[in-house]
Amino acid sequence: MKFVSACTLALVASASAFAPSSSVSRSTELNAVKDDLAFLGKAALAGAVAVGIAAAPAQAITKAQLNELSYLQVKGTGLANRCPEVIGEDSISPKSGQKLVDMCIEPKAFAVEEEIGKAGRTEKKFVNSKVMTRQTYTLDGIEGNIDISGGNIVFSEKEGIDYAATTVQLPGGERVPFLFTVKDLVAKGSGSAFKPGFQMGGEFSTPSYRTGLFLDPKGRGGTTGYDMAVALPGLQSGEEGDDELFAENNKVFDITSGRIEMEVNKVNSAEQEIGGVYVATQLSDTDMGSKVPKKVLTKGIFYARVE
Repeated sequence: MKFVSACTLALVASASAFAPSSSVSRSTELNAVKDDLAFLGKAALAGAVAVGIAAAPAQAITKAQLNELSYLQVKGTGLANRCPEVIGEDSISPKSGQKLVDMCIEPKAFAVEEEIGKAGRTEKKFVNSKVMTRQTYTLDGIEGNIDISGGNIVFSEKEGIDYAATTVQLPGGERVPFLFTVKDLVAKGSGSAFKPGFQMGGEFSTPSYRTGLFLDPKGRGGTTGYDMAVALPGLQSGEEGDDELFAENNKVFDITSGRIEMEVNKVNSAEQEIGGVYVATQLSDTDMGSKVPKKVLTKGIFYARVE
C-alpha cells in the first residue's frame, strides 16, 4: 500500500516524463501518449481506492429509488447527473453473450496537466480544476457485450450516451474543453466474476470535441466554410508564422485514445447491479488541429447492471 500511494503521488505531482519533445511532429505527439495514459490511469486508480478519493456521496440513492421518481421530482435537483449507488457485497458470475446495461459513469474530480515553474525550472504537474459545465457531464445508458476470455471478463462498449462535452477551468482562469467519453471501450477484467475488488480497464477512443460542420469565427471549417481566413497571405511559404497559419486553416477531425481503470466495490446479486470507482485519462480538445492537447485526469464512480 505504501508503494502504491507513493507511486500515485509521484505521478500526480509530477508528470515531466510525459512531456512531448518540441521537435516531435504533432501526429507523433498524439500517438506517443498512449502508453503514458495507460500507466497513469492504473496508478491513479490504485491511489483513488487507497485513500478513498471517489467515496460515495452523502444521501446516496439506489437505482430502484431513482426509478420511482417522476420527471418533475428529478427536474432541477441534479439527480439526473448522478449515478445510482449499489448496496451489497455479493458476487455475480456472468456468461458470454450477456450484456452490461444502464452503465453510468460520473466524474467527481478533474485535473489537467500543466507546466509549473519552480526554482528556475519548469515541470509538469496535474492541477486540480473546476468543472464549468452544468450538470450534463455524466455518461449514462451505456451498454455493451460481455465475453469470457481466458477465464476473465471482457466488456465491449457498443452504444448509449457515451460522450459529454465538458469544460474545466484551471486556477489561473484558463478553460480546457474536452469530450468526456468511453466510446469503443474494450475493458479486460481480472477474473470471471464481479465481486468487491474486481478490476477491469482498457482503452477507448476520444473523437474530436467539434464536428466537421463547426465553423470558427472566421468561417473556416472541416467540411464546409472557407479554406483560409485571408487570400494571398495564406498561400505564402517560408514566412514566419506560416506553420501556425496552416494549422488554423487546415481543420482536422482528431481521434485520440484514452484509458479507464475501474474497480468494483459493491455488488447486489438480487438486482444484478455492480458499482465502484474509476479513473480515466484522456486528451483535451485540439481546436480542430490548431492546438496541442492537454492531458486530462478524471476520477469518480460508476454503476452498471448485468442484463
